[in-house]
Amino acid sequence: MHHHLSLRGKLIIMLSVMASLFLVALDQTIISTALGKIVEDFNAFDSLSWIFTAYLLTTTVTTPIAGKLSDLFGRRTVLLTGVAVFALGSLFSGMAADVNQLIWARAFQGIGGGIITANAFTIIGDLFAARERGRWQGLFGAVFGIASVVGPLLGGWLTDGQHLLGAVTDWRWTFFINVPIAAVAFTLIAVFTPSLRHEKKPKIDYAGAALLALVLATIVLAVDNTATTFAGLMDWANISLLTLRIIMAGIVAAGLVALIAVERRAEQPTLPLKTFKNMNFLRIVGVSILFGVGFMGSILYLTQFNQQVFGASPTESGLMLLPMMAGIMSAAIGSGQIISRVGRYKIFMQIGIVLATVMIALLATLTPESPYWHEAIMMFGVGLGLGLVMPVLNIAVQSEFKQSELGVATSSVQLFRGLGSTIGIAVFGALLTSGIASHLTNIQDNAYVQSLSKSEEVKKIGDLTDSNTLLTLNTPDVKEKIKDGFTSATANLPAPVKEQATKTFDRNQAEYSDKITHAFSDSLRQLFIISAVTMGLASFFVFTLKERELKHADPSATPGEV
Repeated sequence: MHHHLSLRGKLIIMLSVMASLFLVALDQTIISTALGKIVEDFNAFDSLSWIFTAYLLTTTVTTPIAGKLSDLFGRRTVLLTGVAVFALGSLFSGMAADVNQLIWARAFQGIGGGIITANAFTIIGDLFAARERGRWQGLFGAVFGIASVVGPLLGGWLTDGQHLLGAVTDWRWTFFINVPIAAVAFTLIAVFTPSLRHEKKPKIDYAGAALLALVLATIVLAVDNTATTFAGLMDWANISLLTLRIIMAGIVAAGLVALIAVERRAEQPTLPLKTFKNMNFLRIVGVSILFGVGFMGSILYLTQFNQQVFGASPTESGLMLLPMMAGIMSAAIGSGQIISRVGRYKIFMQIGIVLATVMIALLATLTPESPYWHEAIMMFGVGLGLGLVMPVLNIAVQSEFKQSELGVATSSVQLFRGLGSTIGIAVFGALLTSGIASHLTNIQDNAYVQSLSKSEEVKKIGDLTDSNTLLTLNTPDVKEKIKDGFTSATANLPAPVKEQATKTFDRNQAEYSDKITHAFSDSLRQLFIISAVTMGLASFFVFTLKERELKHADPSATPGEV
């Protein structure tokens, strides 16, 4: 362990690691505001899902493998590789000449993101004794909170075109901005971070890593935009989406059987099976998966709610999440400090999971007529609950394993939480879409929709029978573009005719907006209820968790590489 390092040395290492983690957290939100411009420039609306899926796929696959490699070869080496790959992936993404190049660059960038995520939280366990880890895990949780706010704001600001360093910014700068931050983080890590290595003669479990990658990749592709991603394959093979998912489930099952067989014989397995014999680890895995599902259900669609109900722009809807981010940051930092003083962590998880469950359930009471301050109070409560749980998961899992196993144990928590979020996004997305469709059975008869069906620009956005397209048409920027198009088309009409046509258009647009808003709100209510139930199930694992003693550093221990 490296508990013997000076406080100054630890601070420099942690600042450099937080900078690299900030890159990954920022990327998850900054691209959301730039996505519209990206697909517009490349005229690639059909490839929209792949820009997200490519990154998610490689990040998910890389995280557990990178955690094991850091146990074998050292945190410093692996983390430096991750920062370098992420920076290069960001550079290639910004330089992409077409959407295919961007997708490949995003996949490459995701490899770096997975490596950074796997190691950033683990390094805390290498540098600090169990009793000291709380305050740092809390600060890392705050990094995600800050990035969640800064990302949409910075992304919108850069995408709108600013004069920066003698150039005019656009969506490409949402990727370029990562490069200088990565360069600083890389330099600090290279100079100040020790190797933190555990095995003297590492042996890579190639077969286990390959099978784990196959299983994880298949799971992600089976739940994330499967119909869009494999549309060509389904047409070519003449198979349905259900059949394709059954085949994928078979691949996952066969892959898991082979993975278990390989890992039993491996000298240094990528995913040690003995970790799953630890009941506390299994409980933490259960919390991580359910927490990931519930977290996505509570936070992902709130920005869309703000756009649909309050007519907020993407940047404004990001700012409206500030109460939740304030709750996450204050709870994460505050609980981390207290945990380090008192040496207890379970009580914070219990309070947090109960609070999050109750407040997410209360979100189901929101309607289009609710004032924003109702939502703000609930979001702050949700943030407090989430902030109490997220950092403590890492403290709990690191208390279960010896130092040489921290990489694979900590990365497993990140992996299962990520898988839970992926599954949550897919399930909630499908439920929201079907719910909206059930509320809008006669929407095609709407005069506003009928008028838009003739527009080529609207057809580029998507099919008017699709719920996501109908929601997009109700966002402020798209509504403004449609209104501008109508104004241009009626510019040469006589004044009385133009005035009457404008009144009719405004009335039809308002009527359409009201239908969409209520359909969305009613469907979202079901998602909040399911999300609250999911959090409630996670609380079972939290309350049955056996708390371990958080010990101080042993001043008599011999420092060295572990």
